[in-house]
Amino acid sequence: MSTRTPAPVPTLAAERTVSRHGWAQALAAVLTGLASMVLVAGLGLWAAGAGDLPDGAFPRVVAATVVAAVGGTVDLTGDAGDLAETAGGLTVMPLSVTLVGALVIGAGFLRPLRHRAVAGARELAGWAARIAVLWLLGLAGLAFAARQSFAVSLGDGTLGDIGDILGASPQVGFATDVPLTLLAGVAWLAGVLALALLVSRGAPLPARLLRFQESVRPAAHAMVVLLLAFVALGTVIALVVAVTRGQPAQSLALVLLGMPNLVWLALTTGLGATWEGRVDGPFGLPMPHVLDEVLRTDDTATLNLNTLADFDGKVWWLVAVDAVLLLTAAFLMAARSPARVRAWQHAVHMAVALALTVLMVCLIGRISAHYGLSVLGIGDLGGNLGGSLFLRPHLWGALGLALLWGLVTGFLGALLARPVHRRGEVENRQPGPTARR
Repeated sequence: MSTRTPAPVPTLAAERTVSRHGWAQALAAVLTGLASMVLVAGLGLWAAGAGDLPDGAFPRVVAATVVAAVGGTVDLTGDAGDLAETAGGLTVMPLSVTLVGALVIGAGFLRPLRHRAVAGARELAGWAARIAVLWLLGLAGLAFAARQSFAVSLGDGTLGDIGDILGASPQVGFATDVPLTLLAGVAWLAGVLALALLVSRGAPLPARLLRFQESVRPAAHAMVVLLLAFVALGTVIALVVAVTRGQPAQSLALVLLGMPNLVWLALTTGLGATWEGRVDGPFGLPMPHVLDEVLRTDDTATLNLNTLADFDGKVWWLVAVDAVLLLTAAFLMAARSPARVRAWQHAVHMAVALALTVLMVCLIGRISAHYGLSVLGIGDLGGNLGGSLFLRPHLWGALGLALLWGLVTGFLGALLARPVHRRGEVENRQPGPTARR
């Protein structure tokens, strides 16, 4: 009787046939992400009319837009000589470009890690470090390229005559603060990679973090779905407006540059949050007319459901849209969670996740811009040669409302998800004849 040698049991070391994710794959992920951001920014700026900028400035404006999309610092510069004065500042993130870059780079980060159950912290850190090094090199190149100056005409009036007599030839432009941009870019990339790990159900985590995935991952996934749903809905509405009202260029510029800026503002407004802001001067903003009417005042304007409804009563539909999409997100969260998680726990998870999401929207959705020019005090950095724009949230009120909405929709979503078969459930079956024996 021959004895059979048992097949060797695979050891942990043998199971670690890690799919290679070295410098070549990191370079592909970074280049794909940067290329997608440059493409979206370029198309959006072209649709907005930036293709006609003088001195071949269009590529540099595209670079500045990508820098701003990752939180980089773009300063407005000016040189009007000893007898004139310029001033300006700009703080805004074109969130369409931001979103595209985050999705592409996040997918590139996760691709080599698919089909894995567990990954060591050292392995994940090494893979992220490769991407970060190449990302910094690419971002530094864009930051150094994002600088340009333009000559400003003083016009044919008194200001122009004084400028001609005194030889004042104002120059305005923009430049990037490279160190601050690189710091912001690293923080942005870290957030994108961490969120990618949290959202993906199949991405591996270090063994010590596995116990947190059941409570964190379904909620994070639900919030990403919620934000993307608002962007998709806003894009459809913009395309319908482009077809019916004949404004294709403006609608395309809005979709490619600032659609999340607008729809995520609508998300918080539908929750009942309040923003304040003002538009002064010849700012041409790709925004709905009702927003421009509310913000273009002599003093700081309050932006919420009540003030918007004074101009257009249809804004109350935002409450219904928020309710439906939040309930859908809560249902998805509960359906992806283990069956043992109770309804009140779903409510807490949803409340915390929604509050963090609203906090992010409030932080990245702020807008601040101003510019001006004066010669010998004439012009006062305003008038036709100046303007200002700002938009900022009432933060604590928005977070409180997010917690309330999250508790309610999280509990209701858990109740709706009860009929759905989820992980951890065991069907109650009657034992058959074989089982009885």
